[in-house]
Amino acid sequence: MAIVEALDVRKTYRRRGKPPKAALDGFDLVVEAGGVHGFLGPNGSGKTTMLRCLLGLARADSGSMKVLDQTVPHHLPDVIGEVGALLESPAFFPPFTGRFNLSLLARSTELPASRVEEVLDQVGLTDAADERVKGYSLGMRQRLGIAAALLKQPRVLVLDEPSNGLDPAGMREVRELLRSLGDSGVTVLLSSHLLGEVQQICDQVTIVNRGRLVTSGRVVDVLAAQATGAVSVGIADSVGAAEVLTAAGFNVRQDGTGILVEGVDDGSVVTRALAEQGRYVSWLMPVQVDLEQVFLDLTSDEENAS
Repeated sequence: MAIVEALDVRKTYRRRGKPPKAALDGFDLVVEAGGVHGFLGPNGSGKTTMLRCLLGLARADSGSMKVLDQTVPHHLPDVIGEVGALLESPAFFPPFTGRFNLSLLARSTELPASRVEEVLDQVGLTDAADERVKGYSLGMRQRLGIAAALLKQPRVLVLDEPSNGLDPAGMREVRELLRSLGDSGVTVLLSSHLLGEVQQICDQVTIVNRGRLVTSGRVVDVLAAQATGAVSVGIADSVGAAEVLTAAGFNVRQDGTGILVEGVDDGSVVTRALAEQGRYVSWLMPVQVDLEQVFLDLTSDEENAS
C-alpha cells in the first residue's frame, strides 16, 4: 500500500531579474507503507521542495499528490494529524528543559501529558528530560525534534536531513532511532545526502536529480541493477597479469591495490586464465556496489543525458 504518492509534479520558482528555475520537473514519488524510505539527490535537486509540497508548505504548479490516500493540498487537513515532520533544525526554548518544551507543544495541540513521557522514552531522552535544552548536544536536539514530531503518534514521519551537522556519535543515535521507528510500523520518509547512512537504515530509496526521478525501488534492487560484475585481483606482477588478461579478452584496469577485471560473473575464469600462464593470484574478491557509487553513476548519467 502506498502511503505517499506524487505524479508528474512540477514547481517553478520565479526569480527577479533571472530566468525561472524549475525545482520539480515532472517528478514522481511512491512511498510504500512501513519501514524507512530514503529520498536522495544533490543539493538543489528538488528534495526539500517536494517535501514542502507534500506537507502543504508550498504549492505545486501542476501534478497530483496524495498522503494517506488523501489529495494534497485540498484534503491534507483530514490527515495532517497522522503526519509528523521535521524539515529544519528544531526550534525550542533553550532555557527550558526538554520535558517542558515538549509539554508546551502537547498542550498547544491538546495532546495528553502522557505522550510527552512516551516520546521521551522512544527517542532515548528520558534521563536528560529535566536538563535545559541549551546544554543538549546537537544530536540530542535532533532527537528532541523527532520526539516533537512523534507527539501525535503519526503514521508517517517526514524528515529533511536529520543527521546534517552531527558528529559520528550523534549520527549513530539518529540512525538507530529511525531504524527502530521504521521497524515499529511508522513510515519514515528521509531526505538525506549522507549516502552511507541511508544505505544502513533504508528499505527503499528514491533518487532525484534536477527535479526529475532517476530511479526508485528497494535498496537491494537498486544496487543489483547497477552491479558491474567486476572482481578485484591481487597478484605480485599486476602489470604482467593485466597484459595476460587483456590478451585473453578481459576488460582490465589498475585499481590502486591490484587490478580490476570488469564484466566477470565467475571469478574462476580469471584465476584459470592467469594460472594457464603460470601466474597465481594472492586474492580475488567481487567488487561490491555501494549506494554512493550508484548515486554518483546515475546522477552523472542523467546530467550527461540532459
